[in-house]
Amino acid sequence: MAVTGWLESLRTAQKTALLQDGRRKVHYLFPDGKEMAEEYDEKTSELLVRKWRVKSALGAMGQWQLEVGDPAPLGAGNLGPELIKESNANPIFMRKDTKMSFQWRIRNLPYPKDVYSVSVDQKERCIIVRTTNKKYYKKFSIPDLDRHQLPLDDALLSFAHANCTLIISKPKEVVVAESELQKELKKVKTAHSNDGDCKTQ
Repeated sequence: MAVTGWLESLRTAQKTALLQDGRRKVHYLFPDGKEMAEEYDEKTSELLVRKWRVKSALGAMGQWQLEVGDPAPLGAGNLGPELIKESNANPIFMRKDTKMSFQWRIRNLPYPKDVYSVSVDQKERCIIVRTTNKKYYKKFSIPDLDRHQLPLDDALLSFAHANCTLIISKPKEVVVAESELQKELKKVKTAHSNDGDCKTQ
C-alpha cells in the first residue's frame, strides 16, 4: 500500500522533462511545494542523479540536496554549495544505484578490508560504516525504503572492498515501482535541447 502511495504521488506531481547530453532530465513539483529533480541515462534508463529542494518557513527556495549521484560539480554554473569541489584528500561518500541495487561508494579510504565495519541499526533504520582505526564514521538512511515504508533487511547488504562499495539489493517492491515509474515517464512530453536550460539545473 505504501509503495502504491509513493508511486501515485509521483504520477500526480507536475512533471517537465528535457533530453540533454544523453540524459533524460525530469523535474517534479509536488502539491506541498517540494521539488525533485532526476537524471536518467537516455539509453539504459539508469538513475544518475536525484536531488530535492524545499521551501523555507518564509517561502524562499532552499538549496538542492543531493540524494543520488556524484557530489562533484555537475557542470559550470552557479557556485552553490553542491558545486563546491571537495579536497581530493578527503573521503567522498556518494550513492550510485543500478537497476537492481542501491550502491554507495567511499573514495579516498585506503585501508585494508578488516578495518571496515558495516552494520544496520534497525531501531533508527540506518546503516553505519566505520573503521576500527576511528578514521571514518558514516551513518545514513535509505530514503527510498522510508518512502515505500519497507523494512531495512541486513541480509540484503554486502560490502565489496575492491572499490570500497557498499551494495544493498533493492526489495522487489522497489524494483517493480521503479519500472512502473519508467512507464509513466514515457508519457511525459520531452523537450530536446543541446545547450538549453532545464529546471533540473
